[in-house]
Amino acid sequence: MSAPIASTAPCALPGTPLADVRAGIDACVHCGFCLQSCPTYLALEDENDSPRGRIVLMRSVLEGVLPVDDADVQTHIDRCLGCRACETACPSGVPYGQLLEATRATLGARRRLPMVGRVILGVFSRPGVLKAVMAVGRLLRASRLAGALARLPGRAGFAFAMLDATRVPVRRTRYKTAVAPNRGTVALLDGCVMEGLYAETNRATARVLGANGYATVAAPGQRCCGALHAHAGDLEGARALARANVAAFERTGADFIAVNSAGCGAMCKEYGHLLAHEPAWAARGAAVASRVRDVTELLAAAGPARGKGAPMRVAYDAPCHLVHAQRVVDAPLMVLRAIDRLELAPLIDADQCCGSAGIFGLLEPAVSASVLAPKIRNIRDTGAEYVASGNPGCLMQIGAGMQRAGLRCRAVHPVDLLDAAYAAAPMGTASRSEA
Repeated sequence: MSAPIASTAPCALPGTPLADVRAGIDACVHCGFCLQSCPTYLALEDENDSPRGRIVLMRSVLEGVLPVDDADVQTHIDRCLGCRACETACPSGVPYGQLLEATRATLGARRRLPMVGRVILGVFSRPGVLKAVMAVGRLLRASRLAGALARLPGRAGFAFAMLDATRVPVRRTRYKTAVAPNRGTVALLDGCVMEGLYAETNRATARVLGANGYATVAAPGQRCCGALHAHAGDLEGARALARANVAAFERTGADFIAVNSAGCGAMCKEYGHLLAHEPAWAARGAAVASRVRDVTELLAAAGPARGKGAPMRVAYDAPCHLVHAQRVVDAPLMVLRAIDRLELAPLIDADQCCGSAGIFGLLEPAVSASVLAPKIRNIRDTGAEYVASGNPGCLMQIGAGMQRAGLRCRAVHPVDLLDAAYAAAPMGTASRSEA
């Protein structure tokens, strides 16, 4: 395919984030390969709700054909999940995720986020407030009140179902490993939701890495990764959080930065791009980003060691920001295949978005539900006991959807399954998995 021709049309919005990504807009040749990969296009059947259609809207706003405060533009941009499946399908290499964030930042300068969005971003920007909110969430979960309130209709009921779904359905048994730490040092990104609601999965991540030869080191001072802010168009908020994390991980001197949340990993791997226009931080951001790995990438590089799991049937659902943004496809499957007696159940459209997309489900509940519905039907058809997915938003979204659909299947992180399998085996004699 021939190279795109740069637009010669005048720019109506110089100096804006949208103007900065004009080359990415020009890269789109409107071939339409993205259409069948786009969950909102498939659910809504509207060209304006496809990547190609949204790029036309972006160009129209940038060139002044449409006003920046056009209501229809806002609607169609708001409806995008930002799953980036279109990037995998695109033959022209359009960096759609960057275009979306720049567009939302440009539009957001003229229109504030809805109140619920502003509140959520504000909470995640303030560590003390975030800690308190997560503590309340854990209390609601432990008291089983979240499960009771999940029966409420509408957005509120689904939100409580998501909270209830964070109860990890595996037994926790600590174990010691005799494996020498010979694969380097690793600093773990704690994550906001992961540490707040999946803290035991973080502990399991450290144990599993240790069982595969990695030595974990602490990374004090780290903050929210900034993904929620960037996806919502708050690029300045995302940069402030990124700078804090870059400094925190630099201090560790770790060989790798392990992330067990696909959305966070995708954001951290793009710190070089996010901070590209800040001379004091651009090179530092890129250096930290180069050390970021999804936890399954590190485990796959190590083997991984096998574990003695109980017989179970597991379906794997690929988080969008792992398979499409990070292009990590095989590593999670290697992790699951390292568990003896685990049967992988084929899941139709496992790489299709579940409709979570950070705070999207709270801002666009109807579209989110439309995208989730076929996912739940496909999971039901697998007959699986568990759905494994490496992203907290996906775990909560899918878990809530299965609960409200009456499925007995539970959502779980792949690391939790491997950790449970290791607890059943003497780790000093664990064998390596075949690549």
